[in-house]
Order: sequence, then structure tokens, then C-alpha cells
Amino acid sequence: MKPTIPVKPGLAKPGAVASRPPTAEERRRAQRVLLRMTVVVRIDGKPQPVQGVTHTVSENGGLIVLREPLAVGTKITIENPTAQKTVEAKVARPPQTSGQGSLIPVEFSTPSPGFWGIVFPPAPSAV
Repeated sequence: MKPTIPVKPGLAKPGAVASRPPTAEERRRAQRVLLRMTVVVRIDGKPQPVQGVTHTVSENGGLIVLREPLAVGTKITIENPTAQKTVEAKVARPPQTSGQGSLIPVEFSTPSPGFWGIVFPPAPSAV
């Protein structure tokens, strides 16, 4: 179902609505949650794992802060040391640089809702 917005009075028939493109938040597959958690990242082709922290997470991946940027498509393994779980992932989009380091957008190979050890809020359409 496409989101609709009311039309301003006087511009259309009473009760009419106009369609608008969905916002980025409405297009998301899963809710994002702010979560700061230490993770261990193993990068394909590199012998030593690197430590990072999460910025935001979802059932499908998240934003991880690392010292160095990673190229789009780089395959990685993310370890959640608290839950003692690992998941395969890849870098989904170009990283952004921040004062904390590089914000790396990662996407799990398969959805892993239990990986982060939290319960995600329901999607807006499910409410």
C-alpha cells in the first residue's frame, strides 16, 4: 500500500488524497535501533581480526564503526562476543567518515534477528 498525504483544502475534491513516494524510513526492510556494542570483524583475505563498535543495528545488518574504511562488497564475518554468535555479512554501501572512524554499512548474508541479542520494535505497517 502506498503512503498517502492529505491534499490542501481548495486544491482538490473534498476527501481526496495524493500519493507521494515513500520516505527512506518507510522503505526499510527492518527497524533500526541505536546500539553501542563491541564487535570483532574478520575481513576476507586479512589474517588479523579488527575490533569495532556498532552505531545502529537491524535484523538485516547495521552500521559498524571501524578505524579504516572497507570497500563495497567486501565479505566479512561479524562476531558478537557478548552473545558468542557470528554471522557472515558484506559491506553494502560506501562508508562514511566520522570523528569516530569509518561508518561501515553492513548487510547480513541472511536475516539474523537474534544476532544482536535484542528484540526489535515492530515495523510501522504492523502497528
